Amino acid sequence: MPPEGKSDMERIGIFKELGYISIGDKYTPFIYRPFNDSAYKNKQMLSGPGKSKSALQVGYFDTQFKRIFEREALTDPVKIERQYRIQQTKRNIGKAFLPSNGEKKTCGVGSYYGTFGGPIQAMSALQNPRKPNKSPGKNIYSNPPKKGSGYGYPDVTLSKMVSHSSDPYDRAKEMLKREIMAHKSMLKGGAFRLNLHPVECFDSNPYKFDKPLPPPKKTEEKKHITVPFKPSSPSKKTGGMKAGAFDSYPIYSAEPYGSKKTKSAMMNKEVKIFHPSPGPKSTPVKSIISLNVNKAVNSTNYNRIPSVMAY
Repeated sequence: MPPEGKSDMERIGIFKELGYISIGDKYTPFIYRPFNDSAYKNKQMLSGPGKSKSALQVGYFDTQFKRIFEREALTDPVKIERQYRIQQTKRNIGKAFLPSNGEKKTCGVGSYYGTFGGPIQAMSALQNPRKPNKSPGKNIYSNPPKKGSGYGYPDVTLSKMVSHSSDPYDRAKEMLKREIMAHKSMLKGGAFRLNLHPVECFDSNPYKFDKPLPPPKKTEEKKHITVPFKPSSPSKKTGGMKAGAFDSYPIYSAEPYGSKKTKSAMMNKEVKIFHPSPGPKSTPVKSIISLNVNKAVNSTNYNRIPSVMAY
């Protein structure tokens, strides 16, 4: 541990930091290190300039233009159609059909000249015999309408008037009375009635007690105290003492145990205080790229490996 400053455990979390060891070679910055030495040594591959696209074969890999079809025949659609027409005319047996005379032309509207059938009789101008015209007759004659709207006016509708018939006031009551009298006349006797009176049980009640009950017992009435209870003296209130309690203060007794240490004795410098070790701390971790470089480049082959980047 250094005389001044923090220990390695407190700084980086390890017991002791390793020293920086080297073989004494001088540091060469990236700017002065050679980059790609083989690019400017010995002969290099040189390519010609780019060529522009034209109708010639210059700029293509093949020296001669190759067609998709070789020695294909030229097809003429007009020639093919003429050949087809000649083949169809060879299939005819004779010459073309020609009518004996030319067509006849009509000399006016309604003329049948030049037709196969000639004039039609049904469409001639002659009149067909018809039956004599007979009149349909006269219409139905009716009386003139009668005046009145129909409500409250007699003999206005098509039907005849209804004759008056009397309607007594108690007609329904009299008809009901007649039906009841006719029903009673058809009865032979009175209404059917049972002679049994409904009772609680089929037999006599065995729990029925006919003797008179004894007189009820008299209960003693409890006496209620009307005067409330009052204590001999009022209650005392506690005022930071034993006033109002049954017992007085207890007698003082000496402490049987020893005296406690004061806070000043605990803070004495001569007494060694235990301090626990600090918890785990973070340590510097190298990146994966630098670890791969350390594995590939070491102290034995670092001079033979050329640098890739110049910065």
